[in-house]
Amino acid sequence: MTGAARVVLTHGGLLGLLLALNFLLPAYHHGIMARVMVLATYAIGYNILFGYTGLLSLGHAMFFAAGMYGLALPMQHLGLAALPAFGTGIAAAALLALIAGALALRTTGVAFMIVTLMFAQSAYLTILLAGTWTRGDEGFVIAQSARQIAGIDLSQPGPRYLAAFCLFAAVLLLTLVIVRRPFGRVLIAIRENEDRTRLLGYDTGARKLAAVVLSGAISGAAGAAYALLFGYAGASFATVQYSILPLLWVLLGGAGTVVGPFVGTLFMFYLIDIASGLTRGYMALAGLALILLTIYAPGGIMGEVRRRIWRGLP
Repeated sequence: MTGAARVVLTHGGLLGLLLALNFLLPAYHHGIMARVMVLATYAIGYNILFGYTGLLSLGHAMFFAAGMYGLALPMQHLGLAALPAFGTGIAAAALLALIAGALALRTTGVAFMIVTLMFAQSAYLTILLAGTWTRGDEGFVIAQSARQIAGIDLSQPGPRYLAAFCLFAAVLLLTLVIVRRPFGRVLIAIRENEDRTRLLGYDTGARKLAAVVLSGAISGAAGAAYALLFGYAGASFATVQYSILPLLWVLLGGAGTVVGPFVGTLFMFYLIDIASGLTRGYMALAGLALILLTIYAPGGIMGEVRRRIWRGLP
């Protein structure tokens, strides 16, 4: 079997399985899987910047929150329909990523990480200060009657799952195409050796900025989808915790792999879910499992698959 055929079979098989699970999963796991697919989309966005470009950001929560509020505020205060509001959410996140990226990329290394963290904290404080409209930490619920596209009620389990699946599938396939194209290969080259890439004639600054904008737009799409599908927007999604979570999901699943973010998100969700049913100290048990995984599979789950089984795994 050729490498391209294995890629199509692997990623197509994953999407086929997720589609089939819509009809097979019991109600509890059906809801969890819809949430996992939306948050895995967020992790994929983060992976483009961290896993493929080598830029460690601690500010991605601001992009997730920008997409969330970019959708929720026009719906709540202006009566905008769900579909155009989804577009405003993505646009808000992409614009914020363009501005933040243009400023943060003036720095490198640890300084870049700190600058993105400060941007995220500023965004969080802005949401709190604008509490008249955002309702701050309390947040607000989006009316069920407004959560419809083309007459389809996205608050219902079936349509919600399929909407989450469509978003995840589109972003997964987009990422797969990007990383196998020249643009994606240049991002990987920047991660491995930026100076050498620059000497080869590539404008590394422009490509890093493009990666930040693409990463921010995908993260914003996930935030907008989360608000639309689960009917809530709150400032808690802009806290530093939501910048660290996608980092954990990507590291667990395998940074620089296309399906790694999904695997890491799924693993983390069910690890905490199972551990919480066993003991009140479930976070300690989950932490121990994560430490062991980090020690024995430092490249993440799919990173180990790439190292041991399939070296051509994208």
